[in-house]
Amino acid sequence: MQPNSFSELLAFAAPPSGGQGAQPQNPLMAFLPMVLLVVVFYFILIRPQQKRQKEQRKMIEALKSGDKVITSAGIVGEVVSVKERTVSLRSADTKLEVTKDSVVAITESKS
Repeated sequence: MQPNSFSELLAFAAPPSGGQGAQPQNPLMAFLPMVLLVVVFYFILIRPQQKRQKEQRKMIEALKSGDKVITSAGIVGEVVSVKERTVSLRSADTKLEVTKDSVVAITESKS
């Protein structure tokens, strides 16, 4: 048996749930999955990223002459001088000036 019209197709559909025994759904319960999703994203994605940024900022503030560092480009060098926004590095026989943000790790700190 194949329905030939839209009205015949609707006859096979489930009856509406607005009967006497049905209770209306709380509108806040409809938003609960979305709220839980936002909370999970905060703790899995946003919070760890903020923590890494804070640690990176502390490390950059602690840079001083004589520290051995690695840049984001993979250059390994020794800090010659620290300026407001840049750092001068000596790598082998080359002197480079890079931004502070490009320093990703301090391998050896001169105390």
